Amino acid sequence: MVTKGQQVIQEWYRKKNWQQFAFQQEMMEAYLSGFSGLLNAPTGSGKTFALFLPFLAEFIDKHPDNYQTHSNNGLLMLWITPLRALTNDIKKAMQEVCDEIGLPWRIMTRTGDTSAAEKQALKRKLPEVLLTTPESLHLMMAQKEYPKLFQNLQVVVIDEWHELLGTKRGVQVELGLSRLKAIRSVGSSELAVCTEKFVAGASSGLPTATRQQLTKDCPLPTAHCQLKIWGISATIGNLEEAAEVLLGNDFPPGKIKMVRANIDKKLVIQSIIPENVESYSWSGHIGLKLLPQVMELVAKSVTTLIFTNTRSQSEIWYHAILDNYPEYAGIMAMHHGSLDNELRNWVEQALHAEALKVVVCTSSLDLGVDFRPVDTVIQVGSPKGVARFMQRAGRSGHHPGAISKAYFVPTHSLELLEGAALKEAIKKKIFESRDPMLLTMDVLIQFMVTLAVSDGFYADELFGEVKTSFAFSDLKRTEFNQLLDFITTGGKTLAQYDEFLKVEVENGLFKVNNRRVAMRHRLSIGTITSELSIRVKLMHGGSLGTIEESFISKLKPGNTFWFAGRSLEFIQLKEMTAFVKKSNARKGMIPSWMGGRMPLSSQLSAMFRDKLDEVAHGTAYDDEVIALKPLFDLQAQLSHLPQSHEFLIESFKTADGHHLVFYPFEGRLVHEGMASLLAYRISKIKPASFSIAMNDYGFELLADEDIPIEEALEDAGFFSINNLLEDIQHSLNANEMARRRFRDIAHIGGLVFTGYPGQQVKNRHLQASTSLLFEVFNEYEPDNLLVRQAYNEALAFQLEEFRLRAALQRIIKQNIILKVIERPTPFAFPIMVDSLGRERLTTEPLEERIAKMARSYGADEVATNEKPKAGKNRKPGIVRKKGL
Repeated sequence: MVTKGQQVIQEWYRKKNWQQFAFQQEMMEAYLSGFSGLLNAPTGSGKTFALFLPFLAEFIDKHPDNYQTHSNNGLLMLWITPLRALTNDIKKAMQEVCDEIGLPWRIMTRTGDTSAAEKQALKRKLPEVLLTTPESLHLMMAQKEYPKLFQNLQVVVIDEWHELLGTKRGVQVELGLSRLKAIRSVGSSELAVCTEKFVAGASSGLPTATRQQLTKDCPLPTAHCQLKIWGISATIGNLEEAAEVLLGNDFPPGKIKMVRANIDKKLVIQSIIPENVESYSWSGHIGLKLLPQVMELVAKSVTTLIFTNTRSQSEIWYHAILDNYPEYAGIMAMHHGSLDNELRNWVEQALHAEALKVVVCTSSLDLGVDFRPVDTVIQVGSPKGVARFMQRAGRSGHHPGAISKAYFVPTHSLELLEGAALKEAIKKKIFESRDPMLLTMDVLIQFMVTLAVSDGFYADELFGEVKTSFAFSDLKRTEFNQLLDFITTGGKTLAQYDEFLKVEVENGLFKVNNRRVAMRHRLSIGTITSELSIRVKLMHGGSLGTIEESFISKLKPGNTFWFAGRSLEFIQLKEMTAFVKKSNARKGMIPSWMGGRMPLSSQLSAMFRDKLDEVAHGTAYDDEVIALKPLFDLQAQLSHLPQSHEFLIESFKTADGHHLVFYPFEGRLVHEGMASLLAYRISKIKPASFSIAMNDYGFELLADEDIPIEEALEDAGFFSINNLLEDIQHSLNANEMARRRFRDIAHIGGLVFTGYPGQQVKNRHLQASTSLLFEVFNEYEPDNLLVRQAYNEALAFQLEEFRLRAALQRIIKQNIILKVIERPTPFAFPIMVDSLGRERLTTEPLEERIAKMARSYGADEVATNEKPKAGKNRKPGIVRKKGL
């Protein structure tokens, strides 16, 4: 039977002359039947309307006679997005629907960009639909009497859930949802009794099935079904787990639904293949050399997005285009996360109005920012992940049924093979999984203080709520009690310092009574940590954006640098603001931001190895492989092309010392850990000091003396996972790695205060404070939960210990191929160049140093099939390759 609400929505579709997709119809039925769950739909498929319209239909069904006059409904829908930029676009689309249907509703936003006046207006009268971010949701929960805000809430939608899953912001969402479910579950004395009973079951650590049996006559486990929770996610490798994480472990299984769009997005991917590709094997060399080919594509398109992986790259490409193609001034723009919000909004509006021909951008335009479909997407450098590339490619033809066109621009030769692997992975629908974060105690501490700042909390009730979240389902009561002790007394170590005694206990109620503590906590809510940012402002103009303190600290008055697409002269630093003026200088430094390098994902690295195996067997016929044939031929001639059952190690000597190069093809983070581990295991045979360099394909160990690699390979334990954690602890400075992770943990957990707006604490002072705390905890409280978390995060995220373990298990089953060679191969040279880029003390430009290194290795001539002539600087039997 078609309901009144469904009739209204169907009529709206007819008036728009739109066709309702099958997944949108399925979503309507699931929503109206009371389900919660996850909607999986690609970018540009109409997923926002798929969830918003059923919500409207349900409201119309509840008020069939007066839905067009029914007002003052309170907050009915909470829509959470990971990016502030998304809220404005979704708001416009939702408001348009409401106006056309005749609903007298307000759609409003509450983010970090919302003015104080707008926030006060929200307090006075809530809209029916509020779009917000995870941080702003927690700020709302830090208000007095905040449950009243959510007393009429019907549904919470988490947009782009795949972007939040596996991050601490995702854990923030989980905790926020656990609180919202609890608020909507309470409403009668019967439920209050059930709450006590359910908490008792949760506190006892009983299995879920046992607790459900214990409370089978209680409505609590299903009481929050009146609060629907839906996530929207692009395709990832673990969608079912993503839904489980979102809904928590207390949601009734019979009320969970997975809705899949099953829309085959037509995607055309083409790699831009340079001439003489074998001449450009070192990292970053190709990139801008392909600018003419890139601009040919731009000229043929109405609108083009050029995606780069880092903000620095976007500045470099924008500058290069403006330098070489000045006719694009005025119809080209740049978009990245460090630019001022007004500048970004202008770019988005100009894209929507089709006033721009090309935009150089980063992941800031990955997600569903609303603008008309662009013709072409160009990806500069490997996206390092299949899902990330699909997301970006989807910005082209961003509407149902359209064909997406994406071009891949390699920045070095072997990235072309990544391009072939990328196309194969998309064809086989192999996407990355997003592993959820567990037991992030810093986020839980922040959440506990947030609730204490508002109305306070009771320990047993909060423990029961927190346990319903996926992230904290394994939280022990003893651990929870440690956190309670930490926020009230400072724990074992900090009890003597009033600064850490934030929460007071009155008749069992945990509450913050100090206004200064409350204010500082509200200013610190969030889990996004980065180096301290300095605002950049024109002396006689507006704000341009933010740059990290470490870059600004290197500038002297009169220095020029490029930012926001402009040449700027640094004037002075005053009150955390860098004042600049426009410069006519054509040269200047490019700012760098932390965290620029992304590792190759496990799925893409596996596909890369498969593609390399095809190359070794001569069964790969991709355009990229054909272009790379001279490079692969030279690799095979000088060394070996490894097949899937083989693991290649190269050994050679230069004036720098003795080199060992290993090729796991597992991504730079895994290689960092494996390099240190194997160096340690070699040093047990013969003491030695090693220099280590790595990229996504392999790593190098460099020593002054001969390395006993043959003896090491004879040891069955060389690649073994036995004693892995112990050996990692010995091989790496585990304390320093954990100390670096602890900086962010201390920030999120409220151990340090970063300062008031405009009066931020200097980064070096924050580092000193967190380092001191880390040392104190290590010495006097080794079982501290935050310190333990720091070590766990260092293993999981900095070394990707799980992938490292899996890689070693794979290698130990392979045939080890040790090749003693004369000089660096095409596979080895990029790794060695990477080591040059990280050395600090030099006055030579990198390109000059690479050219000098190439000449010293006799790699300055184009490869031919002829044997090189013997000469003063030549070694017999070596084929030389220009640019290697």
